[in-house]
Amino acid sequence: MVHRFIEACYRRPVDRTPIWLMRQAGRYLPEYRAIRAKVSFLELCKTPDLAAEVTLQPVDILGVDAAILFSDILVVCEAMGMQLILEDQGPQFPAPLQLLADIEKLHVPDPEAELGYVMEAIRRVRRGLADRVPLIGFCGAPWTLAAYMVEGKTSRSFEKAKALLMGDEKLAHALLSKITDSLILYLNAQLAAGAQAVQIFDSWAGALGPEDYARFGAPYLARLIAGLKREGQPVIVFGVETGELLVQLAKIGADVVGIDWRVPLDAARRRVGASVALQGNLDPATLFLPLPELQKRVARVLALADRAGPGHIFNLGHGVLPGTPVENVKALVELVHAHPPSR
Repeated sequence: MVHRFIEACYRRPVDRTPIWLMRQAGRYLPEYRAIRAKVSFLELCKTPDLAAEVTLQPVDILGVDAAILFSDILVVCEAMGMQLILEDQGPQFPAPLQLLADIEKLHVPDPEAELGYVMEAIRRVRRGLADRVPLIGFCGAPWTLAAYMVEGKTSRSFEKAKALLMGDEKLAHALLSKITDSLILYLNAQLAAGAQAVQIFDSWAGALGPEDYARFGAPYLARLIAGLKREGQPVIVFGVETGELLVQLAKIGADVVGIDWRVPLDAARRRVGASVALQGNLDPATLFLPLPELQKRVARVLALADRAGPGHIFNLGHGVLPGTPVENVKALVELVHAHPPSR
């Protein structure tokens, strides 16, 4: 299961529990902050040399077992024709989608022509890694991108997006289909450029109940994954607050399902079955605790993973939080590496 997944990335056997961290560079590494002080976030995403540099930082500094491409899920929306403002106060679309006519104006972008900076960053990261660890590319899920594009910014409840998409299924499926078509091309371009795995982030999956997710979420994820031209490269899917959606996520064709900290790993295994590997699921706030308490909580996650059976990638239940002590992140990596893998 997970060892076949990791070996597919590494092209060699692995003999320990693998660990990587979502939002790896984040705002907690001083080396990242030094670069970020000189350029805007979006400029950093669009400058391949810099994007490659911050992608490599967690591998070089922390010793994690994979590099996760530095970019943002919303650059695809910009390439589709939306104005994007992407700064520390959060992403914004000044002209959010409101009508079917707005959606009809969007186009499916050519990834090399309009998102070529992402593919160039992938090529540079692969050269910099020299096959030390695999590189994971990524995108946002269709529902999550649609929610942002309709709301115009992040939201606690996504009432505008839910009202518009649930209230007009023709509009909803037109938007979700166009986003999915764009993401298929985008991830295929990442794979062609050298990504050795891809992760799909459905950050706002938990805003939908199971019935609505079965209409607006899972089918488009399945279509996206089915459209990928893979030569063994695995697919990871991750969503927040997806405890009641795990059964659906296990059936969309992904190799790995990420779990946030709200569901224990053994309970998650009972819900997803044996067909997928699990990724997760330490609460990111744990990294602010004293080392003895951190050790206990890491051990608890690893014990639950062992109990859940083979097929586990250690990760946080979401991204590393700003202000996280770097020494605690390093300690986390060392703790996980000291734990033998379950098989």
